[in-house]
Amino acid sequence: MLTWAKLPQAILGNVTRADDGCRLWTADTGRGAPLILCHGGPGLWDMFGSLADSLAGDVRVVRWDQRGCGRSERRGPYSVARSVADLDAVRARLAVERVAVLGHSWGATLALRYALDHPDRVSALIYVSGTGLGWDWHQPFQCAVAERLAPSAARRAELRARARDRTEAEDRELAVLQWSGEFTGPDAVRHAEEMATPWLGVNWECHERIWGEVQRTWREPALVAECRALEVPVLIIDGAADLRPRWAVDSLEQALRRVTRIILPDVGHVPWLEVPGEFASRLLDWLRRNALIAGLRVRG
Repeated sequence: MLTWAKLPQAILGNVTRADDGCRLWTADTGRGAPLILCHGGPGLWDMFGSLADSLAGDVRVVRWDQRGCGRSERRGPYSVARSVADLDAVRARLAVERVAVLGHSWGATLALRYALDHPDRVSALIYVSGTGLGWDWHQPFQCAVAERLAPSAARRAELRARARDRTEAEDRELAVLQWSGEFTGPDAVRHAEEMATPWLGVNWECHERIWGEVQRTWREPALVAECRALEVPVLIIDGAADLRPRWAVDSLEQALRRVTRIILPDVGHVPWLEVPGEFASRLLDWLRRNALIAGLRVRG
């Protein structure tokens, strides 16, 4: 895993300071109303480079690596509340009162939690490939993973058994094998390779602490009540072939007051890589229809 001190200057990009001084890697692309992108994980890094390029002609795309991940400073603490505070630090650096936020997978959970905690700071929420408000999805997901990745089961088991002495190249190989299951069609491995390039190393401590907290505290009845009070417009984008069952998101959709849902056929967990043109056009069309590309008021 790379450390902050070892990152080349070309990779460092911009730095946002969290309220405890932690250095968060950020990158801005384009002009106009800002859209903050929250990557999945926990413990991974921003993989939205191609999406940012697609959107930059219409919005200012703000990417960031979450605390302890990717190009951000490798230190905790790791928690949902800390992640929400760090996201707010990224927003505050933009000097805007409200911002559109897009989250993918775990990032969708983070973006939703941020909107529930700070609805006055969010102009729109885009919830991509999330897992909803309950936990009934988890066992069917595990079964679907085992079925889709059966051809690589032996090699993945071999690599996992050597967790203490795997090389960096083998860590990447294991991730690519696992991530290839997130896609459909003949380009699955190529898309997984794209996700793993550059390879910045998984922060397993971050993953285990935040994932463990979400499992203990993310409870559907309370979340449904919170979502019913949310006035922020929400776009839910799903891939119909995501291994995480899409019915898991139904209760979220039903609880929200202002929601649009798009289900992309024959698409897996990372839709902007499988159908980049359609994903970008559907997202931009929704932003235009909700008057979110016209601009946001900046504090002066």
